[in-house]
Amino acid sequence: MDILIYGTINSIALALMALGFALVYGISRVPNFAHGAIYVLSGFITWTFLNSLGLHYALSIVITMVLIGALGALLYQFVLIRVRGMAISEIIASYAIGLAILEGLRWGGFKGMSYTLPPFIEGSVMIGGIPVDFQRILVVGLGALIVLGLWAFTHYTRIGLALRGMAQDERAALMLGIDSDLMAVVAMAIGAMLAGLAGVLLLPLGNIVVESGYNVLILAIAVCIVGGLGSWMGAVLAAFLIGFAQILTVVYLGSHYQMVVALLAIIFTLILKPSGLFGMQKELEERV
Repeated sequence: MDILIYGTINSIALALMALGFALVYGISRVPNFAHGAIYVLSGFITWTFLNSLGLHYALSIVITMVLIGALGALLYQFVLIRVRGMAISEIIASYAIGLAILEGLRWGGFKGMSYTLPPFIEGSVMIGGIPVDFQRILVVGLGALIVLGLWAFTHYTRIGLALRGMAQDERAALMLGIDSDLMAVVAMAIGAMLAGLAGVLLLPLGNIVVESGYNVLILAIAVCIVGGLGSWMGAVLAAFLIGFAQILTVVYLGSHYQMVVALLAIIFTLILKPSGLFGMQKELEERV
């Protein structure tokens, strides 16, 4: 029972970490390697508003989301747009931005284990004889709502349909009058906000540490590669596969092997099925 409960929680957490990365790549084809840094930055911004400025928790989160969304849009508009279409340059530029953010936080004094965000609701409840705290239940509930909300946004709103059109065929979208750069800016802003939202939801489960930015980036990449780069629903399914595999590994081998599962998932997927479960990229044998 504990494997089912904590496997589900871990899977939803992985899906939250990866959705922003999958959305940005699916629409703009830009791999945002600053994703993990944005996740951590959202936690430190919220912490600063809450503890240094004394703002209400909810207001701190709202302001953080606005700032993070604006940051994502500015990063694309002033940096990534100049290297778009050059795969290696996109990776180097976005990774350099991520490094600058993380090392900038460390240089600014945000290091150590003393930074924490309070849970939204204190306490825990017994589910099937297993204690589960309310914050993890909120992660599951809000995570499911975010996935459904993203699906509804991309199917029933004008901007969402334009984003889908660009994700499916950018040239056809251009012929229909859709501004691809504007849509990429929107995608980057939404992707950054999804990373920030994952941060403020998941960081209350532990400490805010700069190093977690690198782990979140690796986990997001693992989920997206297994699910298939460019497939949002593939990312959700891959999050469940990796999430349950990690929990089984923790139960039978130990918690220090948890990251190994994600790395092995990347390696085996690239060897056996490079396009992932639902990837839009061509299989290796189709490209040679």
